[in-house]
Amino acid sequence: MKNWIIGSIASIGLMFGISNQAIAQMPHEMQMNETEQSNGFRRIDQPLWLKGVLTAGGIGLIGVELWWFLFSKSKSRKADTSQGIQEATITVDGGYEPNRVVVAAGQPVRLSFDRRDPSSCLEAVRIPDFHIAKDLPLHQVTPIEFTPTQPGTYEFTCGMNMFRGVIEVQGSTPPETTGQALTQALESKSTAQRIFVVFPNWGH
Repeated sequence: MKNWIIGSIASIGLMFGISNQAIAQMPHEMQMNETEQSNGFRRIDQPLWLKGVLTAGGIGLIGVELWWFLFSKSKSRKADTSQGIQEATITVDGGYEPNRVVVAAGQPVRLSFDRRDPSSCLEAVRIPDFHIAKDLPLHQVTPIEFTPTQPGTYEFTCGMNMFRGVIEVQGSTPPETTGQALTQALESKSTAQRIFVVFPNWGH
């Protein structure tokens, strides 16, 4: 489970909250000291080194998050073909794995989303280019079927548009090419037949 992402973000907020509270209190130290003297209580200030540690820790966590989102290695997989359908299973756990699926144009595709992460961000998946939006029940495999007709790169995202994946549709042999090859073969056969009629003993 990759819930450490959410936990680390919460930690950043907590650290900066404590640090900002301590820094915000500094301009009012003179007024607070006068009030404390009149009340008979003395305020205990946080050490400067602690403020520095909290700030540095928050910045470090932000750096880790940026690295994970921007530079984490993309995992790609080519869909398997069974009974004419291209199939691939995508694990939904702190994101999508694989987050890049390669399929061929003109053939039906079935993507099975196996959701294991309880995060509300991953409750649904959207594939805008194919007008698909579907809920993903937790601990269930949800199939999504469509047929891409044009080569290209199509994005799928979570319900909050934070986690993303890509469907890479590769082109197949165009029907025109197949037709041209068949025409050329027929023309060659016809030419051979004409030669045989003119020269019946050719090759004997």
